[in-house]
Amino acid sequence: MTIKLLLIGKTSNPDLKSLLQQYTKRLKHYTKFEIEIIPELKIRKNLSPEEQKTREGQEILAKLQNSDTVVLLDEKGKEFDSLHFSKWLQKQLNSGKKQLVFVVGGPYGFSPAVYHKASFKIALSKMTFSHEMIRPFFTEQLYRAFTILQNEPYHHQ
Repeated sequence: MTIKLLLIGKTSNPDLKSLLQQYTKRLKHYTKFEIEIIPELKIRKNLSPEEQKTREGQEILAKLQNSDTVVLLDEKGKEFDSLHFSKWLQKQLNSGKKQLVFVVGGPYGFSPAVYHKASFKIALSKMTFSHEMIRPFFTEQLYRAFTILQNEPYHHQ
C-alpha cells in the first residue's frame, strides 16, 4: 500500500520543513510514502473562505483516484492515542486497498465535496494548529505508528 500525504501549499517555515523531511525519510523504511503538494490558489485575497474551500476542494478531488481511501486531517475527526492509531493503521494496511491518502486542507478546512469523498476523519487534537504545523506532527505520528507495529522502542507507554 502506498501512503500519501496530500497538502495545500508548500511548507514555508524552514524548521517545519526540516522536521517533515526528517520523518518522511524515516517512514520510507516502513512503507511507500509520498507527499504531494497542491499549489496555493493565486488570487486568494479576492475569495471568501467558502470560495477558497470550494476551489481547493476541486484541486484535492482532482488528485484522488476512485480506489483511494481518503482520510481528512480535520478538527472534527476522531481522536486517537498513538497506540490506537497504530491499530487503526494496521487495519487499513490489511484492507487490500492500493492507496491511503491523508489530506491536510488549507487554512479554512475542506469543502462539502471533499468531506463527502472522505472515508474517515482524524483529529490530532481538540486544539487548532496551523495547516503547516499539522504536517510534521502527523508525519511523526505516522512514523510512531509504524514503530509501534514493529515493536520498536521509539514509543514509550
